[in-house]
Amino acid sequence: MIITAAMLLATAAGAQDHVTVRHHRVQEDPEASLLSDAEINLEKGDYSGAEPQLKKYLEAHPESYLAWYDLGYAYHALHRREESIAAYRKSVQAKPDLFESNFNLGLALADAGDSDAAKYLSAATVLKPAADTTRNLKRAWMTLAQVLETAKPDEALNAFQQAAVLDPKDPEPHLAAGSLLEKQKRPADAEKEYQQALTLTPDSADALTALTNLYTEQRRFSDAESLLRKLTALHPDNAGSHLQLGRMLAIAGKNDDAIAEMEAGLKLDPADVKGQRDLADLYADSKKYAQAESLYVSLLASQPKDAALHYGLGRVLLKEKKFPAAEQELVKAVQLQPGMGAVYGELAIVANENKNYPMVIKAVDLRARYEPEIPMTFFLRATAYDHLRDIKQATNNYHRFLEVAGGKYPDQEWQARHRLITLEPKK
Repeated sequence: MIITAAMLLATAAGAQDHVTVRHHRVQEDPEASLLSDAEINLEKGDYSGAEPQLKKYLEAHPESYLAWYDLGYAYHALHRREESIAAYRKSVQAKPDLFESNFNLGLALADAGDSDAAKYLSAATVLKPAADTTRNLKRAWMTLAQVLETAKPDEALNAFQQAAVLDPKDPEPHLAAGSLLEKQKRPADAEKEYQQALTLTPDSADALTALTNLYTEQRRFSDAESLLRKLTALHPDNAGSHLQLGRMLAIAGKNDDAIAEMEAGLKLDPADVKGQRDLADLYADSKKYAQAESLYVSLLASQPKDAALHYGLGRVLLKEKKFPAAEQELVKAVQLQPGMGAVYGELAIVANENKNYPMVIKAVDLRARYEPEIPMTFFLRATAYDHLRDIKQATNNYHRFLEVAGGKYPDQEWQARHRLITLEPKK
């Protein structure tokens, strides 16, 4: 709803309607028709037409808070933010106790990232709007809270509380306060706010989701699962609810149930790429390698330069003992993203299966740039050099392997000792 200067005057005049107000103004002021015509244009959405009329009126009445207010609104509608701010400032200067000018100036400054926004929004909260008093005051408090969230979180929480007092049936202030409390690492207080929102609107997807996320973060999986199952029951066709439940169940280690929910979500929204990726990873973790391979291949068809997808496919192909194809995918992953240290270890294993011993050595050496050496990297390096008949490097790495193995790799330790007997000359 557009609050024009005529409406503000009508409010001040009590029972007078817009036409009467305009008629009296025209009689008393020859330029009044300019303001009246401008407001007609504003109501029609002709903001460009209203601009010159308002400017001309202001030439004769430079202190008119009404005209400056209307001009600020016109500039806002025309996406001329700086001019809108300047006009609203003039309106506030001419009449500091007008809610609409303060509020709109605060909104415009907030949009511009100007810290002065809080000053005018705060002023608006103690003034009376021309219409929809409760709704507009609540908007002022909510906007003020959002402006203050980062710099003055305690004041922001108070503003959310004031908004909640104005409209006790609205869950939004509680949801916003809960989110801010989470950011402040106050989960117990955040939970109270989310619970209050849920009490007001028991079937609210936003409240259920917010509380579920909080419980999941706290690893309260049973509580989270209960809410998400309620959410999916209330909104069975909501793909996001099924996907979120699937992800939470995966975190809780209930992989079969997680897969069922993820599949249900993707059936409802097949284009959800993140859901597809999560399901592919879940298939892999659940040893459903054929399904994982199919989904990774499908994803790579549209995202061929995604290193993580090549890595995921490479890991699955390794488990399926498709070693040449696995090596190809893992090489592609590190070509696209060389810093993925974990990939090099699996690349070394695959290359060893393919008897690509130079690649084994290269992979474990590159891994050492990003990850600490482990016993098996020494062993893989040793056996690769052994096959390449580099006795010095082979024996050195067999020794280093035995120094750190600690009896945890009996088969490899037996092999290393026997190879050293063969490779090292008897003393």
